[in-house]
Amino acid sequence: MLDFSITALDPETAARAAELDTPHGTVRTPAFMPVGTAGTVKGMAAWELERLAPEMVLANTYHLLLRPGVDRIEKMGGLHRLMAWPGPILTDSGGYQVFSLAARRSLDDDGVTFRSHLDGSAHRLTPESVVETQARYGVDVAMVLDECLPYPVEMADARESVARSIEWARRALAHAQKMRAESTLWGGGLFAIQQGSVDEALRRRCTDELAGHDFDGFAVGGLAVGEPMEVLHEAVAMAAPMLPANRPRYLMGVGYPRDIVHAVACGVDLFDCVLPTRSARTGKVFTSVGEINIKNARYADDLEPLDEACNCPTCGAYSRAALRHLFIAKEVTSVVLLTLHNLTFFLNLMREAREAIMAGRYGRFRQRIEAICNSN
Repeated sequence: MLDFSITALDPETAARAAELDTPHGTVRTPAFMPVGTAGTVKGMAAWELERLAPEMVLANTYHLLLRPGVDRIEKMGGLHRLMAWPGPILTDSGGYQVFSLAARRSLDDDGVTFRSHLDGSAHRLTPESVVETQARYGVDVAMVLDECLPYPVEMADARESVARSIEWARRALAHAQKMRAESTLWGGGLFAIQQGSVDEALRRRCTDELAGHDFDGFAVGGLAVGEPMEVLHEAVAMAAPMLPANRPRYLMGVGYPRDIVHAVACGVDLFDCVLPTRSARTGKVFTSVGEINIKNARYADDLEPLDEACNCPTCGAYSRAALRHLFIAKEVTSVVLLTLHNLTFFLNLMREAREAIMAGRYGRFRQRIEAICNSN
């Protein structure tokens, strides 16, 4: 199993600072993982990403399976070589696509069959094949195949889905253990995923069924699928503390700063979201005083940087007026520069959160971030 150690606990909340040792380095938490769905973080050259030094990055098993395919990735030397990224990588299993591509898939107790959104070809995913694919990618953390539920959901459907996800997780772990016994080529970890929508009893049942098994970590799945912010926060506060305290806890797909600082206070260690990169492509920028949209005419003559408190190269070299001009002119450079800034903001947010936990003042840090978010 991957080694995980808690280095500090906040005295006022459930926030914790910890370290997760992986084959490609130690992940210091709480940590935000930039998303590189198809093998790259959009708008970022590998050397720029390495300079930003995220603790771990995320890629997607399903999308990489479709293109370029597991055989080609193996020939390239694995996913680390494809991404030109030397640090830890976590891959999502494709479970979210069970939810988001519902019109293109058929689901049964054994697995799921997708029709590719690229060419219509059929692809079969099972708990065993998904683990094997991620192992062939050479990732540091693999996720079990699960069924991500919509919100709202009928309770009968939720109960059936949770039972299926539990069984899939058991099958995935058994296959991972078999692979490790037969070969030393893959030393990565396997995370289980807690499901159950916003129902406490279902979340508890799922956790109780999974917690007794040797998973390297546990994720809270099935949130950020359309529920209101208040419901999301209540669900995280209910679901995260159920997970084993001696293993890393990962909240999947949640990325707004106010949601992150709330979840950290509930004991969550890992996060991922496309928000920083997707927002950059629409002109949305995150700053230490709140969100701005660079397309706004008020920035046409603004000679200040995006954020005076930011240490990124974009803020060091470009004014808001210059960035607005480049974005309105549809220059690709503008998206690259905004992406660089947004990722810096999120990574700095997590570093500051860790420092606050280590200093025993996370509650005050959380209040400051929430006040900024609420001011927008």
